[in-house]
Amino acid sequence: MENVLPDPVAFPGFDENLRFALRRETDLFFQSMLKEDRSILDLLRADYTFLNERLARHYGISDIHGTEFRRVSLTKEERKGLLGKGSVLAVTSYPNRTSPTLRGKWLLENILGSPPPPPPPNVPSLKEDQDVRNLTMRQRMELHQSNAACSSCHSRMDPLGYALENFDGLGRWREGVDSSGTLPDGTRVDGPAGLRNVLLSRKDQFIRTVTERLLTYALGRGVEPTDMPAIRKIIRNAASNDYPWSSLIMGVVTSVPFQMRRAGYRDHI
Repeated sequence: MENVLPDPVAFPGFDENLRFALRRETDLFFQSMLKEDRSILDLLRADYTFLNERLARHYGISDIHGTEFRRVSLTKEERKGLLGKGSVLAVTSYPNRTSPTLRGKWLLENILGSPPPPPPPNVPSLKEDQDVRNLTMRQRMELHQSNAACSSCHSRMDPLGYALENFDGLGRWREGVDSSGTLPDGTRVDGPAGLRNVLLSRKDQFIRTVTERLLTYALGRGVEPTDMPAIRKIIRNAASNDYPWSSLIMGVVTSVPFQMRRAGYRDHI
């Protein structure tokens, strides 16, 4: 959130108190995941969050008063899990508007573990291509996607991002926005709740992504092909209890790649 610099004209209500609240909500959410040893799938489906009055007002949630954060049950589907966190929605937006592409890219990288390749060189931006000021966001994206050099990646990223278009650049809910899209395999996605259902239907990808991230952090290097048997074993062992954090973390620290790393470190002391 430190690098989020919203345009004061586009988002006049943004201030440092809101920046702090957005970050604090996410921090407390992750802390609760670990302390309560919840399933990693609850990152997507958790029906609670942490709010103070400032953030509750920003989200349009009533009856929350004071500066202290407290745990709040969520009744609206769109706010559940990480997809409804203002911090995630803000860091995947531009200073003056949302970006379906940035949000879709974030989902591919961090949820589905299938990052798109770098954009091809010398592809003009929309403002260099033609005047798009009178086009809607979706029309702009469809125009960009019509470029053959861009289509293969944008067809994967943009439909995921469209599903979050009901959230503005700071995560506030807005009506009257087309939040539907179609993935390359023909799967229809509509709105945050529909997106969550699609992601949970592909939970194996999400579980593998989280496990790979944990192992990467523990090893201090990227995951290599030789690590894949260990990753599959970690996931297998965690499956019986619905993938709690403790099983994944224990699986990482007892895995062959981690143990070999520790042994190699001792050999060089």
